[in-house]
Amino acid sequence: MSAQILDGRALSTQFRAELQTRVAALRAQGIVPRLEAIVAAQDPASLAYVRMKRSWAEKAGMESGSWEANEHTTQAELLDQIARLNADPKVHGVLLQHPLPKHLDEDAALLALGPDKDADGITPASLGRLTAGLPGFRCATPLGIMRLLQHHQIELAGRRAIVIGRSVILGKPMALMLLEANATVTIAHSRTQNLADLVREHDIVVAAVGRAEMVKGDWLKPEAVVVDAGYNKVEGRTHDVGDCEYDSCAEVASWITPVPGGVGPMTVVSLLMNTVDAAEAQRKS
Repeated sequence: MSAQILDGRALSTQFRAELQTRVAALRAQGIVPRLEAIVAAQDPASLAYVRMKRSWAEKAGMESGSWEANEHTTQAELLDQIARLNADPKVHGVLLQHPLPKHLDEDAALLALGPDKDADGITPASLGRLTAGLPGFRCATPLGIMRLLQHHQIELAGRRAIVIGRSVILGKPMALMLLEANATVTIAHSRTQNLADLVREHDIVVAAVGRAEMVKGDWLKPEAVVVDAGYNKVEGRTHDVGDCEYDSCAEVASWITPVPGGVGPMTVVSLLMNTVDAAEAQRKS
């Protein structure tokens, strides 16, 4: 058996076409959705990621900008920039790109960011709304994963799902979203004992622990659905790899996300969709 592909690149292209239509309707009413990013100037990976988001936004007819924090940026300057973005009616979404320079208090920055513009859905207010089942922005990566599963009609209700990883930007909100979809959810992590045995009990496996190829094919229940949200650099490899050993997992799973081309594109398009949602909400208000 060889798993079918959960193709995030293809689905994100479809969603980007839909975004162009929504953005055109907003622009006809004088509203141009705008996404602003705050990013660490010394982090090449973050800068490249923000450039890709900007490119996708502009191709959809949106506007975008970025503000770079460096080793000389003070906490007061960071909070002042966030306050300006919160107050600007022409800004509909703000992305606080992790990680910021180490000397800056990222938690304080997230607290300062207004939940109405938290396009990445990672502020305490947004996460609290998710926990309580209230309307609000949802974290872009798990939201993209949910859209990918729903598009391919992967049944979640009543099935056992395990999320390997407990970060506030992926693992925890992913578990909550699966729970909202009526799955029975287990959260595991790098210190979980007998992890392989535990994974074999589950129908849905979301790997988000940040360890290259940790999940092996013999860990899986036959025909499990595997979502690999990991991106890891491995010395001597020409491309990034996920948290799952792709070849062995694909032989056992029914569906699997590739790395790259699975979760990543869905994260970016979900971020843009959140921003357009905010612009549409502004129009209605």
